[in-house]
Amino acid sequence: MKLLKSAVIATTLALSLGSFSTTAAVCLGMACMYNRMTPVEGINATLDQVNEALEAIQVRNSGGAAGTDKDSDDLIINTIKEALKLSKEINANDKLDRNRNRANDYLKKARVAVQEGDLAKATEQLNEAEKRFSDLKSMIDLTQADRASQQTHMLNRILDTRDSAAGARK
Repeated sequence: MKLLKSAVIATTLALSLGSFSTTAAVCLGMACMYNRMTPVEGINATLDQVNEALEAIQVRNSGGAAGTDKDSDDLIINTIKEALKLSKEINANDKLDRNRNRANDYLKKARVAVQEGDLAKATEQLNEAEKRFSDLKSMIDLTQADRASQQTHMLNRILDTRDSAAGARK
């Protein structure tokens, strides 16, 4: 009986540790909520939602919307909210995150303008948000180059090798 009890406890412990380790490997903090796509994919998905909101505003202005104005406004607002959610996937570094937040401000202003019924202002804000999200792509390229140059110096320090080009003045 004592041997059986020890075997059951050991098996239970092994299974529980195994389940926690696989969960920890898959889900690390806030990374579970976001980071399902690369920053470029996140930018493209956000731009698609912004363009969809702009098209919905054009349909609403042309009078071709089926349903009431309230329904089309709700559709536009939901599309902008979805763009805000998708923009959280854009996460490469602090500089990119600051500029993403600034672009999000234009999305929020556009949402408020739609709620107030000012579609001209909403279109203007969405166009500015689209421009700013497009500019984020060039920031990702710059940060990758910066990261590679910083890693080279870090590796030289770790490996204790002399880099004649590092810190050299011309």
